[in-house]
Amino acid sequence: MIETRGVSWHYGANPVIDGVSVTARPGRVLGLIGPNGSGKTTLLRLLYGALRTPSGSVTVDGDALTALSPRESARRMAVVVQETGGETALTVAEMVLLGRGPHLSAFQRTGAADHEVAARSLARVGATHLAGRPFAGLSGGERQRVLIARALCQEATHLLLDEPTNHLDIRYQHEILGLVRGLGTCSVVVLHDLNLAARYCDDLVLLGSGGVVAAGEASDVLNPGILEPVYGIGIRRLEIEGSLHLLFEPLLEEITT
Repeated sequence: MIETRGVSWHYGANPVIDGVSVTARPGRVLGLIGPNGSGKTTLLRLLYGALRTPSGSVTVDGDALTALSPRESARRMAVVVQETGGETALTVAEMVLLGRGPHLSAFQRTGAADHEVAARSLARVGATHLAGRPFAGLSGGERQRVLIARALCQEATHLLLDEPTNHLDIRYQHEILGLVRGLGTCSVVVLHDLNLAARYCDDLVLLGSGGVVAAGEASDVLNPGILEPVYGIGIRRLEIEGSLHLLFEPLLEEITT
């Protein structure tokens, strides 16, 4: 479980996140949604310590994030960011093995047990066949699978992802999020697409104007009455064969002006 209480972050005099409290629960996928500039990536970075909040607190399984060493933090939280390191000369297997870093001492080399963990991680994401290929030569969807395998190789109990579907085609968007959903870890994911959030997230935090507009189960947050004022667009909500779908259209006043 990851919890924040009253965290804030300002860029200069401009508050991006102001007094935000959220909870990511074990075994569930928490989605961070909101318009551009609402602070989704900033909040994610506060959750894993890339930014340190000047106020409030962040805890991981009840322990203050500030009290964890970088090694211990990496053992608990694995992070997949948008930068993929695509120009690296590493093979896929070597890239995944980097995930063992938090479990090795300063001069310790990876051993047979580490290679077994890496192999299992690649198998878990369906990428065993890529092991010998150069990471730089992979497609966007393949790279995302490998980066998630590297995160799994850390054997962390929490997975945090910043827009993992960015620049991916529809097939890979669903494959990647379906994979995350099936892991059973405590996962936090930044998403722009509300229909993807509806399908793959258990819980959602809707951000707007520096704070939390709504938080709770996905079906409760994805309410047109909540979403429309934040996104400034008309939204229709449909239930099709038990699945929630959102349709978007310009607001009436925008059409008539």
